[in-house]
Order: sequence, then C-alpha cells, then structure tokens
Amino acid sequence: MSTDYISYHQHLQERLAQLGRELPGPMGGFARLHRKALDDGALPGKVKELMALAISIVVHCDGCIAYHTHDAVRAGATRAELLETVGVAVLMAGGPGSIYAAHALDAIEQFLPADSG
Repeated sequence: MSTDYISYHQHLQERLAQLGRELPGPMGGFARLHRKALDDGALPGKVKELMALAISIVVHCDGCIAYHTHDAVRAGATRAELLETVGVAVLMAGGPGSIYAAHALDAIEQFLPADSG
C-alpha cells in the first residue's frame, strides 16, 4: 500500500494553515524558524532540504517525507540526489530506515516527473 504523498502534502498544507490561523503565536514562530533554517546560506536551500529529507526518514515521519521531498524537488533536486539522500538515511537508521526509505521512494516518484534525471 502506497501513500499518496501529493494529496498528503496538500492536506498537511491546509491543516497547518488552519493551525496558523487558530494558533498564530507558536505556528508563526515555527514557520519563521522553518523558513530561516532552510534559506540559502553557507549551504544552499536544496542541500538543507535533502538533509531534512534524510532526517525525516530516520525519525519515521511520513508527513515530513512529503514536505521535504516536495520542497527538495521544488529546489531543483534530481532523482540521483534524492536517492543518495535516501542512502545516507538508511545508513543512519538501519532496518527501520530502509522501510521509510521505501516511503521516500514513493514520494520521490510522485513529486518528481519520471523523465527528469
């Protein structure tokens, strides 16, 4: 059974936006932290998104996999870069990481067009 990561991402965006409206202090603070942490700096934003994807796999967070796969693709990550990121996550998380690596592969294939390298 595969998660529809594109729909899941959209659902999370809607729910997080509602939380932002109803709980503006904490959610606004987290949104600023998220933006600032992933902005280009000494490391490009794409690299930071790939790091976040690896961590998402290691901590077993499907919603995070959806978000960071989407955002890494939007930042220009290639399939090869995404897959190497998955490999690092498996190294760091072992067997459970390999299960979430399969989840990440589903997300990569849903967000990244098949003909892109």
